[in-house]
Amino acid sequence: MVQLHTAERVSRADASDNYVFQRSILAYHHAASLVSGDVLEIGTGMGYGIEVIAPSAKKYVTVDKSQAYDATLPANATFQQMEVPPIGFADESFDYVISFQVIEHIKHDKKFVKEVSRILRKGGKFIVSTPNAPTSLTRNPWHIREYTELEFKDLLSNDFSHIEAFGVNGNEKVMQYYEQNRKSIERIMRFDFLDLQHRLPRKVLQIPYDIMNRLNRRRLLKQNNELTRSIEMSDYTIDKITPQSFDLYFIATK
Repeated sequence: MVQLHTAERVSRADASDNYVFQRSILAYHHAASLVSGDVLEIGTGMGYGIEVIAPSAKKYVTVDKSQAYDATLPANATFQQMEVPPIGFADESFDYVISFQVIEHIKHDKKFVKEVSRILRKGGKFIVSTPNAPTSLTRNPWHIREYTELEFKDLLSNDFSHIEAFGVNGNEKVMQYYEQNRKSIERIMRFDFLDLQHRLPRKVLQIPYDIMNRLNRRRLLKQNNELTRSIEMSDYTIDKITPQSFDLYFIATK
């Protein structure tokens, strides 16, 4: 029996995750070119960003509600198990805070952003990504909310003085996979003629959604093996936000 791990935690070892993994790792490489000094990551996930960010930091702390990461911590890095908010560090503890694909899971997002601002030093930066709501193909019950560009900018503007807004975009190869994924999901959602995805509580839908999401990715790998495996980080860019941007990638300065 093939083991199904949650589709909310992307694995570089699972080829069916490659489409998502490559754009996820791009966020880390882009951040690595910006950060220095004391860096906090909120949302360790599977831990594949540690080896990318740690070499750019003097001190690197990564936190997550789960200890299920699969990575070796370098000498300048530490892990702490923590649920946020609040964020358990003193005022002005860090030069940079990074958090990728996390804020959409957090109930008290305004409090979370305020806490990030609190622990940043003057002039510090919050580098954050989240799914771009217009490109989501179905409701994701693991997400409490998803943001448009304007909604996300408004959220960060409450606690940060300057915001740079970018989108994570894909080339023709990526969009070809996205189109195959869209068609596959449309076939699945034909059975939801009562629109239960929007009527039922999130927690009721989480496990069925997760199983279907994982099976759909594996089906797409089988049907589009060469395309799925061939997608690389270089097939994504971080530049101007468009209606087709997969993620919002913002840099907010305190």
